[in-house]
Amino acid sequence: MTSSAEPIAEPIDVLLVEDDPGDELMTREAFEDNKIGNTLHVVRDGEEALDFLYRRGAHPDAPRPDLILLDLNLPKYDGRQVLQQIKSDAELAHIPVVVLTTSAAEEDILRSYKLHANAYVTKPVDLDQFIAAVRQIDDFFVQVVRLPGRR
Repeated sequence: MTSSAEPIAEPIDVLLVEDDPGDELMTREAFEDNKIGNTLHVVRDGEEALDFLYRRGAHPDAPRPDLILLDLNLPKYDGRQVLQQIKSDAELAHIPVVVLTTSAAEEDILRSYKLHANAYVTKPVDLDQFIAAVRQIDDFFVQVVRLPGRR
């Protein structure tokens, strides 16, 4: 007899690029409350994000993330520059990038998609809604979407 139950998804590595400690804390809470033990790696600016992705500086042993949650308004390199670099590099372009930002500006949304963001999510101001949004992103990319290199 075969089981019709859905297989339990394998945990993934998620890179959060976020300079706001409060948003980082809420994102961590959303991941910790979720059933699946995905690993959340956090970098706080665009330069550190690229160092993580290219395994430079303080991140020589960084894992290749399966998903990137990217804020747009970052110090050093902003999220648009980081997104452009990721999607123009053949080694990184396959990694899904979800822009997770406070900006609801149409030009930011359009530019992010032109730079090949996989999704654009405006951060809800309300704590519970923010946590719910992050959980939905996590659930979608772990339970629904097939990621490269994953069964």
